[in-house]
Amino acid sequence: MAEMIAERPVVSAPGLPDKREVAASFSRAAASYDAVAQLQRQVGEALLESLPKGGIERWVDLGCGTGYFSRQLAQRFPAAEGLALDIAEGMLRHARLQGGAQDFVAGDAEALPLRDGSVDVLFSSLAVQWCPDFAAVLGEARRVLRPGGVFAFTSLCAGTLQELRDSWEQVDGFVHVNRFRRFEQYQALCEGSGLRAAQLEQVPHRLFFPDLRRLTHDLKALGAHNLNPGRPGGLTGRARMRALIEAYEHLRQPQGLPVTYQVVQGLLLKEA
Repeated sequence: MAEMIAERPVVSAPGLPDKREVAASFSRAAASYDAVAQLQRQVGEALLESLPKGGIERWVDLGCGTGYFSRQLAQRFPAAEGLALDIAEGMLRHARLQGGAQDFVAGDAEALPLRDGSVDVLFSSLAVQWCPDFAAVLGEARRVLRPGGVFAFTSLCAGTLQELRDSWEQVDGFVHVNRFRRFEQYQALCEGSGLRAAQLEQVPHRLFFPDLRRLTHDLKALGAHNLNPGRPGGLTGRARMRALIEAYEHLRQPQGLPVTYQVVQGLLLKEA
């Protein structure tokens, strides 16, 4: 396993969520994440089903989080070596206790600490939306994959949490909801990546919450609350919170308050 690892730095970009801040947020959420990860499990399990059935010697769980899918990958490919990689040290500590991979490494998807041509399957579910330079992620995937290797990923695109965004816009002009790139940007970047897209689609997932408090609690427990520059500092005042609740309540359906996630699912192949 050691021969596939190479030291690389963490990269951040101005004007977008700082990845060190993202890492710290997810590290704090390590203990609470699995209890509220309903969507994350559903999306990741669908991605698992898209993977090849055999012929895999090495896999990497990129953005492994608590290691749930590292353990699933280990079961799917019992004869293969597995590496769990995440930018959040707190998540790695939690994942390491659960096992599944042979090694657990801190690293950045835009500068993977992996050797060229060392991986058969690069699996990443709901992690690369936090990478401001997705072209760099794709370039790294192409570099570390062996010929015939697979980069299977899910991400989030524009339109995610749109109900919450629209409700906040009725209250003030601050940035309250994380921004994500458009699906068309994913298409263009994948097309120019040098990898062949066997699958690339946008799939909406809708959840329902009994009230706004439960929604904001779950976002914080996931570590996925507002991390954008331009967000308001300090606590949200009672008057603004009441206005937000009133705006969101206009969207209530019989099942509860709707929350839509626009999920990108991709399966990219490195030609043999």
